[in-house]
Amino acid sequence: MPAPAYVAQRPTGAFIGASWAALLVGAVVYLTGLWNAQMLLNEKGYYFTLLMYGLFSAVSLQKSVRDRIEGIPVTGIYYGLCWVSLALALLLLTVGLWNATLAASEKGFYAMAFLLALFGAVAVQKNIRDVAQFNRAHPEEPLVSAE
Repeated sequence: MPAPAYVAQRPTGAFIGASWAALLVGAVVYLTGLWNAQMLLNEKGYYFTLLMYGLFSAVSLQKSVRDRIEGIPVTGIYYGLCWVSLALALLLLTVGLWNATLAASEKGFYAMAFLLALFGAVAVQKNIRDVAQFNRAHPEEPLVSAE
């Protein structure tokens, strides 16, 4: 028996707002911390690149998981690379913070802001996709922007 089709519900405005807030607060706080940090420019570049890589890998993984749920083909190699990329971004952040000459509170600050931004990116991607799918399934409803 085939798996039932995924039926997206329209996310509430509150969840959409909370998702965007999580993404923006996490990313802005992380970047503000980097801007004000007393570290070399190459260290700042490392942590900035990790944030961008982490956000991309988290969104890519979420999309791949959702594609598979909806029966859209995703190759095993790409799906596996998404998982490896997210794990690598988290591992590189962990190693970087472990070896950094920062106070424990600063390390926790960067880790929590990073994780909040990743969560927010995944939730925003999910909401965008849910709204688009809901609008396609219910053209009679007033359109809610998916972008």
